[in-house]
Formats: sequence, C-alpha cells, structure tokens
Amino acid sequence: MEKGGWVYIMANRYRGGMYVGVSADLIRRVHRHRTGEGSAHVAERDKTMLVYAERHEEIEQAIVREKRIKRWRREWKFALIEEENPDWRDLWEVWFSKE
Repeated sequence: MEKGGWVYIMANRYRGGMYVGVSADLIRRVHRHRTGEGSAHVAERDKTMLVYAERHEEIEQAIVREKRIKRWRREWKFALIEEENPDWRDLWEVWFSKE
C-alpha cells in the first residue's frame, strides 16, 4: 500500500458549496462521497464533484494542508481550484471514468 495522502475538494456546482477533505485512499473516499456513504455534510448538500486533489508524500503533510485550506476564504479556494481546473470539471469523470 502506498504511503502518503491526498487533500481534495468536493463541490456541488461551479463556484458553489465546497468540502475540503483528506484521505490516504482518494479513490475509495471520493467513491463513498459520490454514493452517499461519506460525510453527511457532503451527502446532504450534493457535493459529489471532485474538483481538486493534491498528493502528499506523508499523510501528516496532507492533514496540515487540509486544515490550512479549510481556514481559507472562499475566493482563495476558488483560485486554488481554478489554477488547475479552471472549468470546474468533475475530476472523477476525467480520471476514473471507464468510457
């Protein structure tokens, strides 16, 4: 199993509500969010789009980064997302779709 972790942002629409999370297993965690088995906050607000993810070599680094991003203003989070994903595409569909 790989060491490290991921910081990720789920959203419900372009520049809409966001959820910042951390996980050692990004695929499993996002799948759980998308099926309603993850966070109640995500499920209740339909934040099923993976719009941002960054990998860290150590899970502790990812946790520190997640806590920092959670304290950011919305505009700063928008800028972070749009630097890598300007159209707010659902990265789950881009990276993991079997089509």
